[in-house]
Amino acid sequence: MKIEQIYTGCLAQGAYYIESKGEAVIIDPLRETRPYINRLTKDNVILKYIFETHFHADFVSGHLDLSKKTNAPIVYGPTANPEFEAIIATDNQIFEIGDLKIKVLHTPGHTLESTCYLLSDENGKDIALFSGDTLFLGDVGRPDLAQKSANMTQEDLAGLLYDSLYNKILPLADDITVYPAHGAGSACGKNMMKETVDSLGNQKKMNYSLNQPSKDSFIQAVTEGLLPPPAYFGMNVAMNKKGYESFDNVLSQGMTALSVQDFENIAEQSSALIIDTRSNSDFANGFIPQSINIGINGDFAPWVGAMIIDVKQPILLVTDEGTEQEVVTRLSRVGFDNVLGYLKGGFHSWLAAQKEIDFVKRITAETFAEQIDNKDYIIIDVRAASEYESEHVEEAYSKPLAYINEWLKTIDPKQHFYLHCAGGYRSMIAASILQARGFRNFTEIAGGFNAIAQTNIPKTDFVCQSKVLR
Repeated sequence: MKIEQIYTGCLAQGAYYIESKGEAVIIDPLRETRPYINRLTKDNVILKYIFETHFHADFVSGHLDLSKKTNAPIVYGPTANPEFEAIIATDNQIFEIGDLKIKVLHTPGHTLESTCYLLSDENGKDIALFSGDTLFLGDVGRPDLAQKSANMTQEDLAGLLYDSLYNKILPLADDITVYPAHGAGSACGKNMMKETVDSLGNQKKMNYSLNQPSKDSFIQAVTEGLLPPPAYFGMNVAMNKKGYESFDNVLSQGMTALSVQDFENIAEQSSALIIDTRSNSDFANGFIPQSINIGINGDFAPWVGAMIIDVKQPILLVTDEGTEQEVVTRLSRVGFDNVLGYLKGGFHSWLAAQKEIDFVKRITAETFAEQIDNKDYIIIDVRAASEYESEHVEEAYSKPLAYINEWLKTIDPKQHFYLHCAGGYRSMIAASILQARGFRNFTEIAGGFNAIAQTNIPKTDFVCQSKVLR
């Protein structure tokens, strides 16, 4: 028997590969199928089933492509209604894989079709729970994402989630290993642990959701403090439910190398958005006008989804050479399939062609400290609200990057301001968006709050973020 967690950090997502006696299953696969095909070939096993815990909102699953390439059927839990052929399992239905058995546990609440899969060994002992977005480590799936499709309130869904957890999960043995679909950093929960595997017994002790005195208190606890979900979530659900373009075709189109002239022509003649995936420091030193910086070395795909929203948006790429395929792949994971191509030779080829470039005004934290000394100033902190509440520069305004489309309307373009995040990644996203929208009268701080904290700039007292989040 083999159980392998295939964890993708930028999405905080866990897929699972289970193998026994020449048969395998994959739970919640990512969009690109080649790694799974290679694994099956290496182990010389047949993929028997593809299990989906629910219609994912934060990424596009690889279930359809993987099924077409392996002939393995796709399995959903009760009440699922995909627009393609799939096995819709009944509650408590058993699937056999080699010497193992997988039991379907219908656990609605996060979504109506949400399902956990309970794995037992050849002796019939329950050993692992693949909990999807029903139970995370330290948290549970948010109950507000499926309100529209379910015609229910988030409180109604939270009530269903309580019944699922307290009637079906809590009675299970403490020594069962919990394998969730997401970890810390995912927008599918509020406050997940950084660990990606834990025992159910430990979760029973420390997970706030499993220690509520009543159903009403559970509903209040899990619905409190929910931030609006990223706008692209609904589009990803639709793709997972209805179907999508083959990843192979998406990759082939996205890997079109464009000359400087072709790149410029497409940018001028279409509504394509230029995404520059280089580091924020490289971007600050020069970039193609109107391009948006979302660095590949960060939470790239989620921020693309949060900032761009429309998965059908045509995209042109500026990348570090050699990273083009990775960028196209990571975009496809969140449904952004309309990549028209990339600039051949990267930004260096644009420079060599002596094309127009733009810059972001960036200064060090030390220079920032000197400039604001005994002067009036405006500081915008684009970190998350919890980070700001934990500790921030005195007099700074909290304007989280996720809500830039709302707060930039309140900015006076004639009044200078300073801009920072934690380390420079998010503030450069904000800076590039601001400049693309015509805002020029600002200065971005290199190194963000991490660097500012090393200066004598007055800051608020530190508050543990775990307390803030609670």
